[in-house]
Amino acid sequence: MKRIKFYSKAFILPSYRTLLQPFKLLVPSAPELLSRSNKPLAMNLEELVNILVYFHLQEHSSGRAMLQELKQDDLAKKMIAPEGGLSRSTFFETLNERGVEQLMFVFQELQKQAASILPNQHPELGKLVAVDGSLIEAVLSMHWAEYRSNSKKAKLHLGFDVSHGIPKKLSLTTGNGGERPFVSHLVDPGETGVLDRGYQDHHLFDQWQKDGRHYVCRIKAATKKTVLETFASQDETGFYDAKVLLGTKGINQSQEPLRLVGYKVDGKQYWIATDRFDLSAAQVAMVYKLRWDIEKFFGWWKRHLKVYHLIVRSEHGLMMQILGGLITYLLLAIYCHEQHGEPVSINRVRELRCQIRNEALRATESRNTKRPPKKNKRLRRKRRPARF
Repeated sequence: MKRIKFYSKAFILPSYRTLLQPFKLLVPSAPELLSRSNKPLAMNLEELVNILVYFHLQEHSSGRAMLQELKQDDLAKKMIAPEGGLSRSTFFETLNERGVEQLMFVFQELQKQAASILPNQHPELGKLVAVDGSLIEAVLSMHWAEYRSNSKKAKLHLGFDVSHGIPKKLSLTTGNGGERPFVSHLVDPGETGVLDRGYQDHHLFDQWQKDGRHYVCRIKAATKKTVLETFASQDETGFYDAKVLLGTKGINQSQEPLRLVGYKVDGKQYWIATDRFDLSAAQVAMVYKLRWDIEKFFGWWKRHLKVYHLIVRSEHGLMMQILGGLITYLLLAIYCHEQHGEPVSINRVRELRCQIRNEALRATESRNTKRPPKKNKRLRRKRRPARF
């Protein structure tokens, strides 16, 4: 196994070193982080990721609060901040002007690592990718984040690997950006996109089938259906199962036949369109139910890692912040699985924070104990015997 050198002082802490180990393996092959002027970089990729992970792990709500801690908190100053410290201008300049290519590479490679390590929770259902958008509150000075005349928002479009419980792909747009066009980017051929009613588009259903992308999408109950073939219901929950064409002929009707499954839960009807004829009606219903996993991820991610507390206002900077939050989650997912055999939970995250803090305190105490006393540079002159 290739031996990786750790430059940051934080890696003398066993827990922190274990958490960052998957990232460290990627550093030699990552695109180089370059300065855009004659001025040398104040921090390298390792230090940048280290600081962003620390920001999200410690639930900081602003970049300034974290920078103040890196200057005034002895443990953060010694273990997290780059050698020589980190100024506010340097930190925000880096986020706003460079690093997206490098962090995107780290995110994609960590996602592959996590997918190969974490167990597949639903192997019988195939590769499932839930797709959804999440609005990010912006300030009026963020002119690029168009939403409404009196409101600014950005939107994160995310593909979530349901089979392994981790984020997979992302795109960032203005708040009023459409969601349907991003499905083809977030779902690869051979995978099944799990979608809510907002993604219903009969022409896209046709295109996804042609491209080899599968889908399980809830549709509106009032959608017109042309039945081509009816299937026998296979369980109690399924009340409808047929091959159909959706929409009105000559206007918005689908060209490719698809499967429509209908069922009830607590008296509420659900209509699910899919091209997965290999699944039972109950399995189709289960696949759509798993779409809730991306909602739970968004809720946990925003609440416990503070990823939507803006620390920058540019589109580039916001992408850096989002990537930092996704990288932190992937590292936590790998850590919790390898160390505890569990998915990510706030209890394990709190436990990790305490371990890092305690190890830093012990390391500081150990250094102070082992440090030899300073020798007095002034040597006493030997007195010569008096001559008589």
